[in-house]
Amino acid sequence: MRHGGQQRSDRASGSAPGAVPKRVDARTERWRAHRLKVRAEFVDAAFRALGKFGPEVSMGDIAKEAGAAKPKLYRHFEDKTDLYNAIVDRVRDLLWERITAGIDLTHDSARELVRRGADEYMRVVTEHPNVFRFMLHSHFTQQADESERALQSARQSARRAAELFAGLLDDRIDVAGIELVTYSIFGAVASATDWWIGASRAQEQSMPVENFVAYLAESISALAEANARLNGITINADLPLHQAFSAG
Repeated sequence: MRHGGQQRSDRASGSAPGAVPKRVDARTERWRAHRLKVRAEFVDAAFRALGKFGPEVSMGDIAKEAGAAKPKLYRHFEDKTDLYNAIVDRVRDLLWERITAGIDLTHDSARELVRRGADEYMRVVTEHPNVFRFMLHSHFTQQADESERALQSARQSARRAAELFAGLLDDRIDVAGIELVTYSIFGAVASATDWWIGASRAQEQSMPVENFVAYLAESISALAEANARLNGITINADLPLHQAFSAG
């Protein structure tokens, strides 16, 4: 005969009376963790290989840089596009981490936030120029739907940034509006970056990096201010972000 305490326990857990709780397969979890670790190591190797060989890097170059045979690379990535996607995601996360770590959303003025964000972004670009060339002009993505991956990542980042900023801003400024201007900024910055780094590492730098950072900051500010004007909002860029917006 079952005890009342056991019956209550069954009801609380949502399981049928007498059902055996589903156990997590430890071997599956270990394999999943191992696979994520190996994939991350291959992405690390891809960054190094891109630094050595440029955007025309091959899967063989990346496997060699990782100290592994190419079949092992294909055991952890379905194809070239899968690896390309992982590289795009790594860059997105790196940029997000670096930019958010370098700013103070509560106290920095809107102008300073934009300048610091542009500066941190360009630090990453100058550290990994061939990674950005690879993302913009990769031979790993041959089909149109595959080449959309960088845009999808930008959309995700735009939404993430919009939700972050919306929590600090006036209720009249909705997430969709912030997402639109953020996505527009990403597109403008990507195009400008493509011009600045050039298609080849042999190409001379088009503009001193400090001038380019200033250009990006001005472009970002102009897009934000234009969007604000269309919505009847005035931006005082010398105030902290949560105080910078007011009705026009």
